[in-house]
Amino acid sequence: MKEYIKDQIKKSYETKQAIYENDALISKIEELAKKCVELYQTNKKTILAGNGGSAADAQHIAAELVGRYGFDRASIPSLALTTDTSNLTAIGNDYGYDYIFSRQLEGMGQEGDIFIGISTSGNSINLLKAFESAKKKGIYTVALTGKDGGQMAKDADMAIVVPSNSTPRIQESHILIGHILCDIIEQEIFGDGIKTTIDA
Repeated sequence: MKEYIKDQIKKSYETKQAIYENDALISKIEELAKKCVELYQTNKKTILAGNGGSAADAQHIAAELVGRYGFDRASIPSLALTTDTSNLTAIGNDYGYDYIFSRQLEGMGQEGDIFIGISTSGNSINLLKAFESAKKKGIYTVALTGKDGGQMAKDADMAIVVPSNSTPRIQESHILIGHILCDIIEQEIFGDGIKTTIDA
C-alpha cells in the first residue's frame, strides 16, 4: 500500500511538472491573473462555477478572495454560483439542471465581470449554457479544464487546460492554479506586488 500511495503522489507532481514546463500554459495563467487584477481595479467581480469537486473548487477560490489568502486586507468580491441551494433547486426544478448557472448569471452578472467555469472534461452543459449567458452580458469567460479542453475550451474567451486525462490530477492542479491567482491578485492589489526579478 505504501508504494501505491507513493505512486499517487508521484503522478500528482508529474502533472504539476508538466504544467511547470509548459510556457504557453504558464503565460495563460499569467494573463488571467493580470485580467483579474485589472478587473478588481474597476470594481467588478469574479464569478465561478463547477459541478461536484469543481463546485468545491469554485467555492474554495471565491472564499480565498472574499476572506483572505495570505494576509489581512479588504475583502475582494468573488461569487460562487454553487452555494445558494434555494436558487439551485428552484432553477433546477423550474428550468432544468442545465440552466442552474446561466440563470444566475443573467441576474447577478455584470458587464466587465469575469466568469470562470471549472470542469475536468470541459463538456458540462450547464457551464456551456453559462458561457452563452455571460457573453450576452459582456462578461469575459474562462474555461478551467483538463483532458482535451472539451467544448468549453472552444467556447470560452480563454482556456486553461491542465495536461492530464486523470480527474483527480486535474482537480489537484485546478486548485493550485486557483491559489496562484488568489496570491497574485492579493499581492498586486494590497501588497507590494509580485517580484519579477530574482536577486543575485
